[in-house]
Amino acid sequence: MDLNLRKAIISNVTGNNANQLEATIVDAIQSGEEKMLPGLGVLFELYWQHAEEQEKTEVLQALEEAVSQK
Repeated sequence: MDLNLRKAIISNVTGNNANQLEATIVDAIQSGEEKMLPGLGVLFELYWQHAEEQEKTEVLQALEEAVSQK
């Protein structure tokens, strides 16, 4: 991913509260547009970088379950 794109995405959400971030995530998922995927990826990257090991384990378990249902 282009570093400029990552910076632009981070800049667009910097200062957003939890409700605004949730709205961004929900909108990206509901729109189903491929162009929204990099934004979700950057948000996930930020989360992952700051998550504790237990949180990462929980997310990985949830993802494993979710992909097994597809």
